[in-house]
Amino acid sequence: MVAHPRIRQFFFPSLTPQFLIRASLVALCAYLFFGSICIPMRIKGYSMEPTYHNGTINFCWRLQYLFSEPTRGDVVMVRLAGNKVVLLKRVVAVEGEQVEFRGGKLLVDGNTIDEPYVQYPCDWNLPPRQVAQGCVYVVGDNRKEPMERHNFGQTSIKRIIGVPLW
Repeated sequence: MVAHPRIRQFFFPSLTPQFLIRASLVALCAYLFFGSICIPMRIKGYSMEPTYHNGTINFCWRLQYLFSEPTRGDVVMVRLAGNKVVLLKRVVAVEGEQVEFRGGKLLVDGNTIDEPYVQYPCDWNLPPRQVAQGCVYVVGDNRKEPMERHNFGQTSIKRIIGVPLW
């Protein structure tokens, strides 16, 4: 059986200079896009359960905060050390706000915040803290573990590299 010439041409193109230039441009664009704008990430850890699961793949969309600042409720990727270690956390307070945990409840400026994404009760207690200018307060969604086992707190907005795509 002989394959249709168009099908054969699609799977086995002629290596003309135009084809090689096109293939090189596509490869370069893909490298730039997935290397600096939409970076693939593997989620390691349980701090954002049940919103994001350990071992899943997501993409870090770096253009999200190009013209805006993070707001309360946003899930962000925070650069911890270089661009290799990145934490996935939720913004719970922005600059100028006072944040505290009392009996497992999150309070911002003295008001209890409804957090439907937190499914496991916790007993965290943390005295009030003022979020500094140019910073946000981030914490994971999975709060059933003791506070001592979590990485959370105030971080500079400059350390936020993007958001997960889904």
